[in-house]
Amino acid sequence: MLGAHYGVDSRSVHAYIIGVHGDSELALWSLANIAGVRLPDFTGANGQGYDPKALERIFDQTRNAAYEIIKRKKTTYYAIGLGLLAIVEAILRDQHTVMTVSSPLEGQYGVNDIAISMPTIIGRRGVEEVLCLPLSESELQAFQHSAQTLKDRLSELG
Repeated sequence: MLGAHYGVDSRSVHAYIIGVHGDSELALWSLANIAGVRLPDFTGANGQGYDPKALERIFDQTRNAAYEIIKRKKTTYYAIGLGLLAIVEAILRDQHTVMTVSSPLEGQYGVNDIAISMPTIIGRRGVEEVLCLPLSESELQAFQHSAQTLKDRLSELG
């Protein structure tokens, strides 16, 4: 969606969504870039520049994509299957691929004892390393809130 917005090939876009999948996930806009150029400094081939309201709409569409897929197809298992295939390939081929997957945290961003979606290097041993990205203060607070939301849900289950 960012590629379409800026009129560039999506393979040139680099952005992360982290946290608990769903309502408390967050987009790391401070790190999002196209060909290494941060979004506030990028003007697309279509003349489109930085537009925070458009980015918020894109994030909302991303966050709610699963609901839209379920509404139309009644399931999301094809995408889940493709995601699992990519993870298994990264492990079997020892690719050291950076993937945003649910990874156990051990103090990153002040979060412990929970697995949550983070950019992670995946190789022969599975999780090789959870990457610590430089988050803005508001992103850090939103991430900690997302992690706490998951911990609260887990404690409700006992």
